[in-house]
Parts: sequence; structure tokens; C-alpha cells
Amino acid sequence: MSNLAAQRKLVEQLRNEAAIERKKVSQVCKELISFCEAHQTSDVLVSGFTSQKENPFKEKSGCIVV
Repeated sequence: MSNLAAQRKLVEQLRNEAAIERKKVSQVCKELISFCEAHQTSDVLVSGFTSQKENPFKEKSGCIVV
């Protein structure tokens, strides 16, 4: 790819990124907090698993030292 074609591609990418609608961080933080509070009861990272059999992250076997 020539240098001119690479520069055109870069300019096009920068134009696409500049056209993206931005939100204020404070607004996004409020939305994130309300989402987390609304879904808190169904989140297993907060409430935990009801039984150990439901936990997909539990190790299948322990470590054996020989």
C-alpha cells in the first residue's frame, strides 16, 4: 500500500471516529449504577450460587503433589 493510500485510510478512520456520538462520563456512570442495581438480584457475582453444583467456575479436581 502506498503512503498516500495509507494516509487516506487513516483520515477516513479519523473521520469515522469523530462522527461517533459521545456521552458525558457522569451520565454513563449514572446509567451503569442504575443497571447494576436493577440486576443485582440475578447477578451470581453479588449473590453467589445457590448450590456448588451450579458453579461452572469450581475446580473439577484438586491439585496433587507427587
